[in-house]
Amino acid sequence: MLMNRHSVFVVFLLVFEMKNCLAPDGGLSRGSFPQGFVFGTASSSYQYEGAVEEDGRGKTVWDTFAHSFGKVIDFSNADVAVDQYHRFHDDIQLMADMGMDAYRFSIAWSRILPNGAGEVNQAGIDHYNEEINALLAKGIQPYVTLYHWDLPQALQDRYNGWIDRQIIEDFANYAEICFKAFGDRVKHWITFNEPHTFAIQGYDVGLHAPGRCSTLLHFLCRAGNSATEPYTVAHHVLLSHATVSDIYRRKYKKTQQGSIGMAFDVMWFEPMTDSPEDIDATQRAMDFQLGWLMDPLFVGEYPRSMRTRVGERLPRFSAAEAALVKGSLDFVGVNHYTTYYAKHNSTNILGFLLNDTLADSGTITLPFKDGKAIGDKASSIWLYIVPQGIRSLMNYIKDKYYNPSVIITENGMDDFNNPFISIEHALKDDKRIKYHGDYLSNLAASIREDGCNVKGYFVWSLLDNWEWAAGYTSRFGLYFVDYKDNLKRYPKNSVNWFKNLLRSA
Repeated sequence: MLMNRHSVFVVFLLVFEMKNCLAPDGGLSRGSFPQGFVFGTASSSYQYEGAVEEDGRGKTVWDTFAHSFGKVIDFSNADVAVDQYHRFHDDIQLMADMGMDAYRFSIAWSRILPNGAGEVNQAGIDHYNEEINALLAKGIQPYVTLYHWDLPQALQDRYNGWIDRQIIEDFANYAEICFKAFGDRVKHWITFNEPHTFAIQGYDVGLHAPGRCSTLLHFLCRAGNSATEPYTVAHHVLLSHATVSDIYRRKYKKTQQGSIGMAFDVMWFEPMTDSPEDIDATQRAMDFQLGWLMDPLFVGEYPRSMRTRVGERLPRFSAAEAALVKGSLDFVGVNHYTTYYAKHNSTNILGFLLNDTLADSGTITLPFKDGKAIGDKASSIWLYIVPQGIRSLMNYIKDKYYNPSVIITENGMDDFNNPFISIEHALKDDKRIKYHGDYLSNLAASIREDGCNVKGYFVWSLLDNWEWAAGYTSRFGLYFVDYKDNLKRYPKNSVNWFKNLLRSA
Protein backbone atom coordinates (compact mmCIF):
# COMPACT_ATOMS: atom_id res chain seq x y z
CA MET A 1 0.00 0.00 0.00
CA LEU A 2 1.14 3.57 -0.64
CA MET A 3 0.84 4.43 3.04
CA ASN A 4 3.71 2.06 3.85
CA ARG A 5 6.20 3.70 1.49
CA HIS A 6 8.47 6.34 3.00
CA SER A 7 8.34 8.77 0.15
CA VAL A 8 7.58 12.48 0.34
CA PHE A 9 6.36 12.33 -3.25
CA VAL A 10 3.90 9.55 -2.47
CA VAL A 11 2.66 11.37 0.62
CA PHE A 12 2.14 14.48 -1.49
CA LEU A 13 0.12 12.50 -4.01
CA LEU A 14 -1.96 10.94 -1.24
CA VAL A 15 -2.78 14.30 0.29
CA PHE A 16 -3.65 15.63 -3.17
CA GLU A 17 -5.97 12.67 -3.75
CA MET A 18 -7.65 13.17 -0.38
CA LYS A 19 -8.25 16.82 -1.11
CA ASN A 20 -9.78 15.88 -4.44
CA CYS A 21 -12.01 13.31 -2.75
CA LEU A 22 -13.19 15.87 -0.22
CA ALA A 23 -13.94 18.65 -2.69
CA PRO A 24 -13.29 17.80 -6.36
CA ASP A 25 -14.77 21.09 -7.48
CA GLY A 26 -12.92 23.18 -4.92
CA GLY A 27 -15.75 23.97 -2.53
CA LEU A 28 -18.86 21.81 -2.85
CA SER A 29 -20.44 20.92 0.49
CA ARG A 30 -23.82 20.07 1.95
CA GLY A 31 -24.07 23.75 2.76
CA SER A 32 -24.05 24.48 -0.98
CA PHE A 33 -27.68 23.32 -0.99
CA PRO A 34 -30.74 24.73 0.80
CA GLN A 35 -31.71 23.52 4.24
CA GLY A 36 -33.85 20.41 3.92
CA PHE A 37 -32.37 19.40 0.55
CA VAL A 38 -32.59 15.59 0.33
CA PHE A 39 -29.75 13.30 -0.72
CA GLY A 40 -30.42 9.67 -1.54
CA THR A 41 -29.72 6.72 -3.79
CA ALA A 42 -32.08 5.06 -6.24
CA SER A 43 -32.89 1.53 -7.40
CA SER A 44 -35.64 -0.56 -8.96
CA SER A 45 -37.25 -3.84 -7.98
CA TYR A 46 -36.32 -5.88 -11.05
CA GLN A 47 -32.72 -4.66 -11.14
CA TYR A 48 -32.13 -5.26 -7.43
CA GLU A 49 -34.40 -7.74 -5.74
CA GLY A 50 -33.95 -11.12 -7.41
CA ALA A 51 -36.06 -13.82 -5.70
CA VAL A 52 -38.28 -13.90 -8.76
CA GLU A 53 -40.06 -17.11 -7.78
CA GLU A 54 -40.27 -16.56 -4.02
CA ASP A 55 -43.16 -15.67 -1.72
CA GLY A 56 -45.83 -15.69 -4.38
CA ARG A 57 -44.33 -13.16 -6.80
CA GLY A 58 -45.93 -13.35 -10.24
CA LYS A 59 -44.05 -13.28 -13.52
CA THR A 60 -43.33 -9.94 -15.23
CA VAL A 61 -42.74 -8.90 -18.83
CA TRP A 62 -39.06 -8.46 -17.99
CA ASP A 63 -38.79 -12.04 -16.73
CA THR A 64 -40.09 -13.14 -20.12
CA PHE A 65 -37.96 -10.70 -22.10
CA ALA A 66 -34.69 -11.35 -20.26
CA HIS A 67 -35.11 -15.09 -20.77
CA SER A 68 -35.62 -14.62 -24.52
CA PHE A 69 -32.49 -15.36 -26.53
CA GLY A 70 -30.47 -12.36 -27.66
CA LYS A 71 -32.39 -9.66 -25.76
CA VAL A 72 -29.66 -9.02 -23.16
CA ILE A 73 -26.12 -8.35 -24.32
CA ASP A 74 -24.40 -10.78 -21.94
CA PHE A 75 -27.26 -13.33 -22.02
CA SER A 76 -27.93 -12.73 -18.31
CA ASN A 77 -31.21 -12.21 -16.46
CA ALA A 78 -32.25 -10.73 -13.12
CA ASP A 79 -33.45 -13.91 -11.44
CA VAL A 80 -30.97 -13.13 -8.65
CA ALA A 81 -29.94 -9.57 -9.56
CA VAL A 82 -28.09 -8.27 -6.47
CA ASP A 83 -30.36 -10.18 -4.09
CA GLN A 84 -31.65 -7.14 -2.22
CA TYR A 85 -34.84 -9.04 -1.44
CA HIS A 86 -32.84 -10.97 1.15
CA ARG A 87 -30.14 -8.39 1.93
CA PHE A 88 -32.05 -5.14 2.31
CA HIS A 89 -31.18 -4.77 5.99
CA ASP A 90 -27.46 -4.81 5.16
CA ASP A 91 -27.93 -2.47 2.20
CA ILE A 92 -29.90 -0.02 4.33
CA GLN A 93 -26.99 0.03 6.76
CA LEU A 94 -24.71 1.00 3.85
CA MET A 95 -26.98 3.98 3.14
CA ALA A 96 -27.02 4.96 6.79
CA ASP A 97 -23.23 4.74 6.99
CA MET A 98 -22.98 7.20 4.11
CA GLY A 99 -25.40 9.61 5.76
CA MET A 100 -28.04 9.38 3.04
CA ASP A 101 -31.41 10.93 3.85
CA ALA A 102 -33.61 8.84 1.58
CA TYR A 103 -33.87 5.75 -0.58
CA ARG A 104 -35.84 5.59 -3.78
CA PHE A 105 -36.95 2.05 -4.60
CA SER A 106 -39.81 0.51 -6.54
CA ILE A 107 -42.48 -1.93 -5.53
CA ALA A 108 -42.88 -4.96 -7.78
CA TRP A 109 -46.53 -4.90 -8.87
CA SER A 110 -46.46 -8.69 -9.27
CA ARG A 111 -45.37 -9.18 -5.64
CA ILE A 112 -48.54 -7.38 -4.52
CA LEU A 113 -50.85 -8.78 -7.22
CA PRO A 114 -49.23 -11.83 -8.86
CA ASN A 115 -51.81 -11.73 -11.67
CA GLY A 116 -51.80 -7.94 -11.94
CA ALA A 117 -55.33 -7.83 -10.49
CA GLY A 118 -57.45 -9.95 -8.21
CA GLU A 119 -56.18 -11.54 -5.00
CA VAL A 120 -53.56 -9.65 -2.96
CA ASN A 121 -50.39 -11.52 -2.03
CA GLN A 122 -49.88 -10.87 1.70
CA ALA A 123 -46.25 -12.00 1.55
CA GLY A 124 -45.55 -9.11 -0.81
CA ILE A 125 -47.23 -6.63 1.51
CA ASP A 126 -45.24 -8.04 4.45
CA HIS A 127 -41.94 -7.73 2.60
CA TYR A 128 -42.33 -4.07 1.71
CA ASN A 129 -43.66 -3.26 5.17
CA GLU A 130 -40.50 -4.73 6.63
CA GLU A 131 -38.29 -2.82 4.20
CA ILE A 132 -40.07 0.50 4.81
CA ASN A 133 -39.86 0.03 8.57
CA ALA A 134 -36.18 -0.85 8.36
CA LEU A 135 -35.49 2.35 6.40
CA LEU A 136 -37.37 4.52 8.87
CA ALA A 137 -35.59 2.87 11.78
CA LYS A 138 -32.32 4.19 10.32
CA GLY A 139 -33.73 7.65 9.68
CA ILE A 140 -33.97 7.09 5.91
CA GLN A 141 -37.11 8.31 4.13
CA PRO A 142 -38.67 5.93 1.57
CA TYR A 143 -39.40 7.42 -1.86
CA VAL A 144 -41.52 4.73 -3.47
CA THR A 145 -41.97 4.18 -7.21
CA LEU A 146 -45.11 2.25 -8.09
CA TYR A 147 -44.07 1.27 -11.61
CA HIS A 148 -40.50 0.79 -12.82
CA TRP A 149 -41.16 -1.16 -16.03
CA ASP A 150 -41.96 -4.59 -14.56
CA LEU A 151 -45.55 -5.05 -15.75
CA PRO A 152 -47.17 -8.30 -14.56
CA GLN A 153 -46.99 -10.74 -17.46
CA ALA A 154 -50.59 -11.74 -16.80
CA LEU A 155 -51.80 -8.30 -17.90
CA GLN A 156 -49.64 -8.40 -21.01
CA ASP A 157 -51.11 -11.79 -21.86
CA ARG A 158 -54.69 -10.74 -21.04
CA TYR A 159 -54.95 -7.50 -23.04
CA ASN A 160 -51.46 -6.35 -24.17
CA GLY A 161 -50.90 -4.26 -21.05
CA TRP A 162 -50.34 -0.56 -21.66
CA ILE A 163 -51.94 -0.63 -25.10
CA ASP A 164 -55.41 -1.22 -23.64
CA ARG A 165 -57.42 1.24 -21.51
CA GLN A 166 -58.15 -1.53 -19.01
CA ILE A 167 -54.64 -0.88 -17.65
CA ILE A 168 -55.87 2.41 -16.13
CA GLU A 169 -58.30 0.63 -13.83
CA ASP A 170 -55.87 -2.14 -12.93
CA PHE A 171 -53.02 0.27 -12.16
CA ALA A 172 -55.31 2.42 -10.03
CA ASN A 173 -56.44 -0.63 -8.07
CA TYR A 174 -52.82 -1.67 -7.47
CA ALA A 175 -51.81 1.84 -6.42
CA GLU A 176 -54.66 2.12 -3.95
CA ILE A 177 -53.65 -1.16 -2.34
CA CYS A 178 -50.19 0.34 -1.83
CA PHE A 179 -51.60 3.58 -0.39
CA LYS A 180 -53.65 1.59 2.12
CA ALA A 181 -50.77 -0.70 3.09
CA PHE A 182 -47.83 1.72 3.17
CA GLY A 183 -49.14 5.28 2.97
CA ASP A 184 -49.07 5.87 6.71
CA ARG A 185 -45.26 5.85 6.43
CA VAL A 186 -44.51 6.65 2.77
CA LYS A 187 -44.72 10.40 2.14
CA HIS A 188 -43.27 10.52 -1.39
CA TRP A 189 -44.85 8.48 -4.20
CA ILE A 190 -43.62 8.29 -7.79
CA THR A 191 -46.26 6.75 -10.02
CA PHE A 192 -44.05 5.97 -13.03
CA ASN A 193 -40.38 5.77 -13.82
CA GLU A 194 -39.45 7.05 -17.27
CA PRO A 195 -42.67 6.50 -19.22
CA HIS A 196 -40.96 8.00 -22.27
CA THR A 197 -38.27 5.31 -22.10
CA PHE A 198 -40.57 2.34 -21.81
CA ALA A 199 -42.92 3.72 -24.46
CA ILE A 200 -40.02 4.12 -26.91
CA GLN A 201 -37.84 1.17 -25.97
CA GLY A 202 -40.72 -1.24 -25.42
CA TYR A 203 -43.15 -0.19 -28.18
CA ASP A 204 -41.18 1.80 -30.78
CA VAL A 205 -37.76 0.15 -31.18
CA GLY A 206 -38.48 -3.07 -29.29
CA LEU A 207 -35.22 -3.18 -27.32
CA HIS A 208 -36.97 -3.45 -23.95
CA ALA A 209 -39.90 -5.50 -22.71
CA PRO A 210 -42.38 -6.32 -24.09
CA GLY A 211 -40.36 -5.97 -27.30
CA ARG A 212 -42.97 -4.59 -29.69
CA CYS A 213 -42.17 -2.53 -32.80
CA SER A 214 -42.71 -2.32 -36.55
CA THR A 215 -39.52 -0.50 -37.59
CA LEU A 216 -37.51 -1.85 -40.52
CA LEU A 217 -40.58 -3.71 -41.75
CA HIS A 218 -40.86 -5.80 -38.57
CA PHE A 219 -37.27 -7.01 -38.92
CA LEU A 220 -36.65 -6.53 -35.17
CA CYS A 221 -40.06 -7.46 -33.71
CA ARG A 222 -42.78 -9.95 -34.50
CA ALA A 223 -45.61 -7.66 -33.43
CA GLY A 224 -46.32 -4.00 -32.82
CA ASN A 225 -46.90 -0.67 -34.53
CA SER A 226 -44.17 1.92 -33.93
CA ALA A 227 -46.28 4.65 -35.53
CA THR A 228 -49.11 4.39 -32.98
CA GLU A 229 -48.36 2.22 -29.95
CA PRO A 230 -45.81 4.50 -28.21
CA TYR A 231 -48.36 7.33 -28.26
CA THR A 232 -51.11 5.05 -26.96
CA VAL A 233 -48.89 3.75 -24.15
CA ALA A 234 -47.88 7.26 -23.03
CA HIS A 235 -51.51 8.38 -23.17
CA HIS A 236 -52.62 5.54 -20.93
CA VAL A 237 -49.73 6.26 -18.55
CA LEU A 238 -50.85 9.87 -18.19
CA LEU A 239 -54.45 8.84 -17.56
CA SER A 240 -53.32 6.18 -15.09
CA HIS A 241 -51.18 8.68 -13.20
CA ALA A 242 -53.97 11.26 -13.12
CA THR A 243 -56.51 8.69 -11.93
CA VAL A 244 -54.19 7.56 -9.14
CA SER A 245 -53.34 11.12 -8.15
CA ASP A 246 -57.04 11.94 -7.94
CA ILE A 247 -57.70 8.88 -5.76
CA TYR A 248 -54.84 9.81 -3.44
CA ARG A 249 -55.89 13.43 -3.09
CA ARG A 250 -59.54 12.58 -2.44
CA LYS A 251 -59.10 9.62 -0.12
CA TYR A 252 -55.63 9.56 1.45
CA LYS A 253 -53.74 12.84 1.29
CA LYS A 254 -55.56 14.50 4.20
CA THR A 255 -54.59 11.77 6.64
CA GLN A 256 -51.32 10.53 5.08
CA GLN A 257 -49.93 13.95 4.10
CA GLY A 258 -47.92 12.60 1.18
CA SER A 259 -47.12 13.86 -2.31
CA ILE A 260 -47.24 12.32 -5.78
CA GLY A 261 -44.84 12.83 -8.67
CA MET A 262 -43.48 11.12 -11.75
CA ALA A 263 -39.86 10.48 -12.81
CA PHE A 264 -39.08 11.59 -16.37
CA ASP A 265 -35.99 10.64 -18.38
CA VAL A 266 -34.60 13.92 -19.69
CA MET A 267 -31.56 14.50 -21.83
CA TRP A 268 -30.61 18.10 -22.47
CA PHE A 269 -30.17 19.15 -26.09
CA GLU A 270 -28.04 21.87 -27.65
CA PRO A 271 -28.52 22.99 -31.28
CA MET A 272 -25.96 21.49 -33.63
CA THR A 273 -25.67 24.91 -35.33
CA ASP A 274 -27.14 28.38 -34.89
CA SER A 275 -29.42 27.91 -37.88
CA PRO A 276 -33.15 28.47 -37.32
CA GLU A 277 -33.79 24.92 -38.55
CA ASP A 278 -31.53 23.37 -35.89
CA ILE A 279 -32.87 25.64 -33.15
CA ASP A 280 -36.41 24.56 -34.03
CA ALA A 281 -35.30 20.93 -34.17
CA THR A 282 -33.82 21.25 -30.68
CA GLN A 283 -37.15 22.43 -29.31
CA ARG A 284 -38.89 19.54 -31.08
CA ALA A 285 -36.43 17.13 -29.47
CA MET A 286 -37.50 18.48 -26.08
CA ASP A 287 -41.18 18.35 -27.09
CA PHE A 288 -41.01 14.71 -28.18
CA GLN A 289 -39.17 13.80 -24.97
CA LEU A 290 -40.12 15.88 -21.91
CA GLY A 291 -42.98 17.94 -23.37
CA TRP A 292 -44.77 14.77 -24.46
CA LEU A 293 -45.49 13.96 -20.78
CA MET A 294 -45.10 17.32 -19.06
CA ASP A 295 -47.26 19.53 -21.26
CA PRO A 296 -50.46 17.56 -20.57
CA LEU A 297 -49.67 17.60 -16.84
CA PHE A 298 -49.14 21.37 -16.80
CA VAL A 299 -51.24 22.79 -19.64
CA GLY A 300 -53.69 19.98 -20.41
CA GLU A 301 -52.62 19.05 -23.95
CA TYR A 302 -49.70 17.66 -25.94
CA PRO A 303 -47.09 20.03 -27.42
CA ARG A 304 -48.16 21.81 -30.59
CA SER A 305 -45.29 20.27 -32.58
CA MET A 306 -46.52 16.78 -31.69
CA ARG A 307 -50.13 17.55 -32.53
CA THR A 308 -49.05 18.99 -35.88
CA ARG A 309 -46.57 16.30 -36.89
CA VAL A 310 -48.27 13.17 -35.52
CA GLY A 311 -51.79 14.17 -36.44
CA GLU A 312 -54.57 11.66 -35.93
CA ARG A 313 -52.17 9.02 -34.62
CA LEU A 314 -51.75 11.08 -31.44
CA PRO A 315 -54.54 10.33 -28.95
CA ARG A 316 -56.70 13.19 -27.73
CA PHE A 317 -57.86 13.97 -24.21
CA SER A 318 -61.52 14.61 -23.63
CA ALA A 319 -62.29 17.81 -21.70
CA ALA A 320 -62.79 15.80 -18.52
CA GLU A 321 -59.56 13.85 -19.04
CA ALA A 322 -57.56 17.01 -19.71
CA ALA A 323 -58.90 18.52 -16.49
CA LEU A 324 -57.98 15.35 -14.59
CA VAL A 325 -54.44 15.22 -15.99
CA LYS A 326 -53.63 18.91 -15.67
CA GLY A 327 -52.26 19.74 -12.24
CA SER A 328 -52.01 16.12 -11.09
CA LEU A 329 -48.29 16.36 -10.18
CA ASP A 330 -47.03 17.53 -6.79
CA PHE A 331 -43.39 17.34 -7.88
CA VAL A 332 -41.38 16.63 -11.02
CA GLY A 333 -38.85 13.79 -10.88
CA VAL A 334 -35.98 14.17 -13.34
CA ASN A 335 -33.67 11.32 -14.35
CA HIS A 336 -30.82 13.16 -16.05
CA TYR A 337 -27.49 11.78 -17.21
CA THR A 338 -26.29 13.38 -20.43
CA THR A 339 -26.56 16.05 -23.15
CA TYR A 340 -26.65 15.70 -26.95
CA TYR A 341 -26.68 17.95 -30.00
CA ALA A 342 -29.87 18.22 -32.04
CA LYS A 343 -30.22 18.94 -35.73
CA HIS A 344 -33.01 19.13 -38.26
CA ASN A 345 -33.59 15.98 -40.27
CA SER A 346 -34.08 17.11 -43.84
CA THR A 347 -34.43 13.66 -45.42
CA ASN A 348 -37.38 11.27 -45.69
CA ILE A 349 -35.25 8.15 -45.27
CA LEU A 350 -36.01 7.80 -41.54
CA GLY A 351 -39.71 8.14 -42.20
CA PHE A 352 -39.61 5.34 -44.75
CA LEU A 353 -37.45 2.97 -42.70
CA LEU A 354 -38.80 3.69 -39.23
CA ASN A 355 -42.23 5.33 -39.47
CA ASP A 356 -42.02 5.99 -35.74
CA THR A 357 -41.62 8.71 -33.11
CA LEU A 358 -38.10 9.60 -34.24
CA ALA A 359 -39.24 10.12 -37.80
CA ASP A 360 -42.22 12.12 -36.52
CA SER A 361 -39.95 14.48 -34.59
CA GLY A 362 -37.96 15.45 -37.69
CA THR A 363 -34.91 15.67 -35.46
CA ILE A 364 -31.62 13.81 -35.24
CA THR A 365 -29.77 13.87 -31.91
CA LEU A 366 -26.08 12.99 -31.70
CA PRO A 367 -23.25 13.27 -29.14
CA PHE A 368 -20.80 14.45 -31.83
CA LYS A 369 -20.24 17.66 -33.73
CA ASP A 370 -17.58 18.04 -36.42
CA GLY A 371 -16.12 14.71 -35.34
CA LYS A 372 -15.68 15.81 -31.71
CA ALA A 373 -17.63 14.32 -28.79
CA ILE A 374 -19.78 16.65 -26.70
CA GLY A 375 -18.02 15.42 -23.56
CA ASP A 376 -16.02 12.62 -22.01
CA LYS A 377 -17.72 9.24 -22.37
CA ALA A 378 -18.79 6.88 -19.60
CA SER A 379 -19.08 3.14 -20.32
CA SER A 380 -22.61 3.16 -21.75
CA ILE A 381 -22.67 3.93 -25.44
CA TRP A 382 -25.21 6.73 -24.85
CA LEU A 383 -23.73 8.42 -21.78
CA TYR A 384 -21.48 11.45 -22.36
CA ILE A 385 -20.48 13.64 -19.42
CA VAL A 386 -21.72 17.22 -19.83
CA PRO A 387 -22.21 18.68 -16.31
CA GLN A 388 -23.54 22.07 -17.41
CA GLY A 389 -26.48 20.31 -19.06
CA ILE A 390 -28.19 19.77 -15.72
CA ARG A 391 -28.15 23.51 -15.00
CA SER A 392 -29.55 24.32 -18.44
CA LEU A 393 -32.26 21.70 -17.96
CA MET A 394 -33.29 23.01 -14.55
CA ASN A 395 -33.65 26.51 -16.00
CA TYR A 396 -35.68 25.18 -18.94
CA ILE A 397 -38.12 23.45 -16.56
CA LYS A 398 -38.28 26.56 -14.37
CA ASP A 399 -39.08 28.84 -17.29
CA LYS A 400 -41.43 26.57 -19.24
CA TYR A 401 -43.38 24.97 -16.39
CA TYR A 402 -43.64 27.79 -13.83
CA ASN A 403 -40.78 26.65 -11.57
CA PRO A 404 -42.33 23.47 -10.16
CA SER A 405 -40.83 21.50 -7.29
CA VAL A 406 -38.14 19.25 -8.85
CA ILE A 407 -36.29 16.23 -7.49
CA ILE A 408 -33.36 14.75 -9.38
CA THR A 409 -34.58 11.18 -9.07
CA GLU A 410 -31.57 9.71 -10.92
CA ASN A 411 -28.09 10.92 -11.87
CA GLY A 412 -24.91 8.92 -12.29
CA MET A 413 -22.41 7.27 -14.61
CA ASP A 414 -21.15 3.78 -15.24
CA ASP A 415 -17.87 1.94 -15.64
CA PHE A 416 -17.43 -1.11 -17.81
CA ASN A 417 -17.54 -4.41 -15.92
CA ASN A 418 -13.99 -5.35 -16.83
CA PRO A 419 -13.26 -8.96 -15.79
CA PHE A 420 -9.50 -8.43 -16.18
CA ILE A 421 -8.96 -5.83 -13.47
CA SER A 422 -8.74 -6.39 -9.73
CA ILE A 423 -11.45 -5.32 -7.30
CA GLU A 424 -8.92 -2.95 -5.72
CA HIS A 425 -8.51 -1.21 -9.07
CA ALA A 426 -12.26 -1.15 -9.73
CA LEU A 427 -12.86 0.69 -6.44
CA LYS A 428 -10.82 3.68 -7.63
CA ASP A 429 -13.65 5.48 -9.34
CA ASP A 430 -12.19 8.99 -9.63
CA LYS A 431 -14.19 9.58 -12.80
CA ARG A 432 -17.43 8.97 -10.90
CA ILE A 433 -16.36 11.32 -8.12
CA LYS A 434 -15.66 14.05 -10.64
CA TYR A 435 -18.96 13.36 -12.41
CA HIS A 436 -21.03 13.81 -9.26
CA GLY A 437 -18.98 16.75 -8.08
CA ASP A 438 -19.38 18.60 -11.37
CA TYR A 439 -23.08 17.80 -11.81
CA LEU A 440 -23.86 18.72 -8.20
CA SER A 441 -21.93 21.99 -8.54
CA ASN A 442 -24.03 22.92 -11.56
CA LEU A 443 -27.19 21.83 -9.75
CA ALA A 444 -26.29 23.95 -6.72
CA ALA A 445 -25.69 26.95 -9.00
CA SER A 446 -29.08 26.46 -10.64
CA ILE A 447 -30.70 26.69 -7.20
CA ARG A 448 -28.57 29.39 -5.62
CA GLU A 449 -27.98 31.66 -8.59
CA ASP A 450 -30.90 30.93 -10.94
CA GLY A 451 -33.71 30.32 -8.46
CA CYS A 452 -34.59 26.82 -9.64
CA ASN A 453 -36.86 24.98 -7.21
CA VAL A 454 -34.87 21.75 -6.76
CA LYS A 455 -35.50 19.78 -3.57
CA GLY A 456 -33.37 16.65 -3.79
CA TYR A 457 -30.79 14.51 -5.56
CA PHE A 458 -30.72 10.72 -5.88
CA VAL A 459 -27.63 8.88 -7.11
CA TRP A 460 -28.06 6.06 -9.56
CA SER A 461 -27.13 3.84 -7.95
CA LEU A 462 -26.32 2.51 -4.49
CA LEU A 463 -25.00 -0.78 -5.92
CA ASP A 464 -23.75 -2.11 -9.19
CA ASN A 465 -26.76 -3.95 -10.59
CA TRP A 466 -28.43 -5.61 -13.54
CA GLU A 467 -28.82 -2.90 -16.18
CA TRP A 468 -31.68 -4.08 -18.40
CA ALA A 469 -30.50 -4.95 -21.92
CA ALA A 470 -26.89 -4.26 -20.84
CA GLY A 471 -27.13 -7.00 -18.22
CA TYR A 472 -24.15 -7.06 -15.89
CA THR A 473 -21.76 -5.37 -18.32
CA SER A 474 -22.31 -1.92 -16.78
CA ARG A 475 -21.45 -0.77 -13.23
CA PHE A 476 -23.29 2.33 -11.98
CA GLY A 477 -22.90 1.66 -8.26
CA LEU A 478 -21.24 3.54 -5.46
CA TYR A 479 -20.64 0.05 -4.10
CA PHE A 480 -18.90 -2.62 -6.18
CA VAL A 481 -20.80 -5.90 -6.26
CA ASP A 482 -18.62 -8.97 -6.69
CA TYR A 483 -20.68 -11.18 -8.98
CA LYS A 484 -18.07 -13.94 -8.63
CA ASP A 485 -18.13 -14.11 -4.83
CA ASN A 486 -21.59 -14.23 -3.26
CA LEU A 487 -22.50 -10.69 -4.36
CA LYS A 488 -20.28 -9.10 -1.70
CA ARG A 489 -20.47 -5.30 -1.56
CA TYR A 490 -17.27 -3.21 -1.51
CA PRO A 491 -17.25 0.60 -1.15
CA LYS A 492 -15.77 2.46 -4.08
CA ASN A 493 -13.90 5.71 -3.41
CA SER A 494 -17.08 7.59 -4.28
CA VAL A 495 -18.67 6.25 -1.07
CA ASN A 496 -16.15 8.16 1.05
CA TRP A 497 -16.58 11.19 -1.18
CA PHE A 498 -20.33 11.22 -0.49
CA LYS A 499 -19.74 10.60 3.22
CA ASN A 500 -17.52 13.68 3.34
CA LEU A 501 -19.95 15.75 1.30
CA LEU A 502 -22.92 14.85 3.51
CA ARG A 503 -20.98 15.55 6.70
CA SER A 504 -19.65 18.91 5.51
CA ALA A 505 -21.22 22.15 6.61
